[in-house]
Amino acid sequence: MDEQVEVINEAGEIVEVISKKEAHEKGLLHKCVVAELIDSEGNWTMVRPASDRQDAGQFVSPVGGHVSAGETEEQAFIRETEEEAGITPKNFKYIGRAVFNREVLGRKENHLFVVYEVYTDDEPTLSHEGVEFKKFTLDELLNMYKEDSQELGEAFKFMLSNVYSSLIA
Repeated sequence: MDEQVEVINEAGEIVEVISKKEAHEKGLLHKCVVAELIDSEGNWTMVRPASDRQDAGQFVSPVGGHVSAGETEEQAFIRETEEEAGITPKNFKYIGRAVFNREVLGRKENHLFVVYEVYTDDEPTLSHEGVEFKKFTLDELLNMYKEDSQELGEAFKFMLSNVYSSLIA
């Protein structure tokens, strides 16, 4: 059965509950959680997604997934961090949100990204969704962004320009 998600309006109010597949087919706005893993030295852990995922072959945020119907944003964030990185977040912070709308892999992704940072020195474990983890300094990531490096996925570039915009000014 396809995961159920809550379609929301621009004010964040729930409009209806439908399948994730239908939300993508119709390009309807729904929530996704995204998390950055940052170690005690300030390094950001990025993941290179598997070939069947969006931004395959490029580095993106290591945690990202849909908020299921009836689930809080924080519950989804914790679940996705455990599923995609094998880490139970203990020290974390909510960062912000932004709407990311694009067509990719034959679907319309109209997502409200709900962004967190996880502060941990725990080593992540790859799920079936990723092929490699790699650590970067923030300066390395910002330089790659400014050079429009093809090593960074569009979703992460969007995050930097819309959620972390103060870092790239």
